[in-house]
Amino acid sequence: MANPLNAIKKPIAEELKNFEKHFRKSMETNVALLDKVMNYIVKRKGKQVRPMFVFLSAATCGSTNESSYNAASMIELLHTATLVHDDVVDDSMERRGFFSINALWKNKIAVLVGDYLLSRGLILATEHDEFQLLKIVSTATKEMSEGELLQIEKARRLDIEESVYYEIIRQKTASLIAAACSAGAASTSDNAEIVEKMRLFGEKIGISFQIKDDLFDYGTANIGKPTGIDIKEKKMTLPLIYALNHTNKKQKRKIINIIKNHSEKSDKVAEVIDFVKDSGGIEYAEKAMNQYKQEAFDILMEFPESDARNALRELVEYVVSRKK
Repeated sequence: MANPLNAIKKPIAEELKNFEKHFRKSMETNVALLDKVMNYIVKRKGKQVRPMFVFLSAATCGSTNESSYNAASMIELLHTATLVHDDVVDDSMERRGFFSINALWKNKIAVLVGDYLLSRGLILATEHDEFQLLKIVSTATKEMSEGELLQIEKARRLDIEESVYYEIIRQKTASLIAAACSAGAASTSDNAEIVEKMRLFGEKIGISFQIKDDLFDYGTANIGKPTGIDIKEKKMTLPLIYALNHTNKKQKRKIINIIKNHSEKSDKVAEVIDFVKDSGGIEYAEKAMNQYKQEAFDILMEFPESDARNALRELVEYVVSRKK
């Protein structure tokens, strides 16, 4: 079966091909150990979704140029750094089916590697006088950190309002996609209104993307079997928040007690999943996901018609409709 990403990449195929070299160069180092880790990271890179958002946003707003490559590299350096640090925080031994950096080189080296990647992004910006891009990426770094810490702070209570949930995912997840889109736009346009419009487009996609992630935990006809991983990790997802906010106090206390004290028991996790499904939490979250996606499309349609704009729409469909 053909990979749908191949068709989406067409308008920016040359840019993505050249990006490989640009990104490798941005990670160069004379320290042998660090070079070994960098090579390991580059060889196991993902689907390049974020660079695609950068280049397609750039092409939608103008003509891609050297600044667009700097934008894509800065976003990818930030993204990779956060993944390395996340694996340390979560004590994860795997990333995309391969050993994580901390699994192979231990936490100390993994943290330093993450710091190095962040510093390379800063250096790339200052070397090329990319101060607008530096502002965009620095803001995203701050928001991602705040989102993670806000989630940790609120997770202890296991009883949060939707507004808090949205603030967490806006910062933690959506801010990076928003930065990718606004950085792409900023690399080809000086119009602050256009850059902000593209940032808002990316933010709405990021929120829709995270809600899709939430739904994976519960399983549907499209997704397959429920995993219950978020429940086991005591993460508050939109379907669960909705279900807890639409039940009586006794049932709410019971479900929160299960998540707090019995989330390692598969039968108890199944009970929470059934409760969420019976409460209409899945349908509610799907509706919210589609609403944010539609709002993003409405913003996108304000840009002139082009192959890049059409591909950007297809990329959104891909990330929100994915099966895993």
